[in-house]
Amino acid sequence: MHRSHSADLVIVGGGITGTALLFAAARYSSIRRILLVEKYPGLAQVNSAATHNSHSLHCGDIETNYTLAKALTVQRAAALVANYATRLAAHEPLLYRHSKMVLGVGPEECARLRRRFEEFGPHYPAMRLFEKADIARLEPNVVYADGRARPEELVACGAENEFTGANFAALACSFATQARAAGKEVGLLLSTRVGRVHETAGRFEVVTDNGVIRAGAVVVAAGGHSLFLAQQMGYGRELSCLPVAGSFYFAPPVLNGKVYTVQHDKLPFAAIHGDPDVLVPEATRFGPTALLLPELERYHLRSFIDFLRVVRFDGALLRVLWDLLADPDTRRYIVKNLLFEVPLIRRRLFLREARKIVPGLRARDLRFAHGVGGLRTQLVDRIGKRLLMGEAKIDPGNGILFNMTPSPGASSCLASAEEDLRAVTAHLGASFDEARFREELENR
Repeated sequence: MHRSHSADLVIVGGGITGTALLFAAARYSSIRRILLVEKYPGLAQVNSAATHNSHSLHCGDIETNYTLAKALTVQRAAALVANYATRLAAHEPLLYRHSKMVLGVGPEECARLRRRFEEFGPHYPAMRLFEKADIARLEPNVVYADGRARPEELVACGAENEFTGANFAALACSFATQARAAGKEVGLLLSTRVGRVHETAGRFEVVTDNGVIRAGAVVVAAGGHSLFLAQQMGYGRELSCLPVAGSFYFAPPVLNGKVYTVQHDKLPFAAIHGDPDVLVPEATRFGPTALLLPELERYHLRSFIDFLRVVRFDGALLRVLWDLLADPDTRRYIVKNLLFEVPLIRRRLFLREARKIVPGLRARDLRFAHGVGGLRTQLVDRIGKRLLMGEAKIDPGNGILFNMTPSPGASSCLASAEEDLRAVTAHLGASFDEARFREELENR
C-alpha cells in the first residue's frame, strides 16, 4: 500500500554518507523531522558493505597521491570519524588499530618517501620513517623471503598502533542508532526505491515505489545513482562517469598491519595494498585491482540500465578515454587489471604485484576473493575533458544536494555531513550547533 510522507529533510541513500548526515542532523541541528530512504532492506548494503571497500580509514599520511593540502583536509575528516568511534560509540567495534606504512622499493621510490617524510612529518606527529630494520620488526614478511632479506633498498613512512581500519557498515548502523536516540522524529524507510525528485514552489517531492515524500530539503547520497537523479532534474549534465570496480585476493595472514605501495603519478587509480581483513581475520587481503565496468553497482546487472542513462557517450567522454589509453603506462595498467579478472591466469599475474609487498608469496597462497570488492563512480568533466579526482558534490543552492563520493568518501563521511548540514540548515532556516559538533568530534 502506497503512503504519503512528509519531512523537513529527506536523505536518499543508507550508506555511510547518508547515515552520517542522518546522525549529524539529528544530534547537531534544530531540524525536527528527518527521513532516510534506502532501496535495500538494510543499511550499508552497497559500497559501505564490509565486502565492498578497502576498510581503510584514510588519514592522508600514507596515500602518496595526496598533496599536503589534500592530506590535511583528509586528516581532519578522518579524525572526526575516530573521535565519534572513541567518544560516542566506544562500546562498539567500529575501528581497528594496526601499524600502517607506505612501502618504497628501490632508490627512486625510497628517495621520494624520504622527501615526503620531511614535508608531511611535522603535520603528522605519529609518522615515522621506517628503515629496513624497522620494517622487518613490524612486517617481517615484507623484508624476508625463505629466511633471506630481499636485496632491494627499502624504506617506509608510517605509524605504529594507529586507527587504520574501519567497518563502515557497522559505522553506518551506529550512526542510525545514535540518530534515532537523539529525540527527533527520525525515520528509516527501507526497501523503498526512489524514482525521481520534483521541485515545486520551493519544496520537493521524492517519488518512490512506496509513495510520495514531501520535504523542505533533500540530500542524495546514493553513489553513482546520485548523478542519475541529478541529471533527471537537469543538474550535472556537464558530467559523465566511468565506474571503476575493485577486486581483491586473499592470502594467509602474512601481514600484521596495513602496507601501501607508492602511487604511480600518471595513474588515476589506487595502488594495491595489503592488510588484515576486517571480516576474515585469519587472512590478508591484497588489492584493489581497477576494472572499468558498465554498471553503477557491483554485482547488480540491473544497474547497467542506469549506467547507460548517465554515461552519455559523446566526443568529450571519448576524448577522456582516448587520453587514458594513449598514455602507455595507463594503457598497460588498464590491460593488466583486465587480465587480473580472467580465471586461470589472473592469480599468477596478480602474484607479481603482491610480491612487491610480500616477496615470499607463492601462487598457491593467493585465491581470488569472489564477491568481494566494490565500485566507485569516477566522474568525468565533459567541458574540461578530464577525470575529476576525489569526492564530488552537486549543490544547485536551492535545498537539494547530490553526493558522489569515491575514496576517501567513507573516511570523509562526517566532514561531508558537516558541509551538507550547513547548506540544509541555511535553506530551512534551522540552526546548526557547530560548537557542539566541534566539541564532541574535533581533536582537543
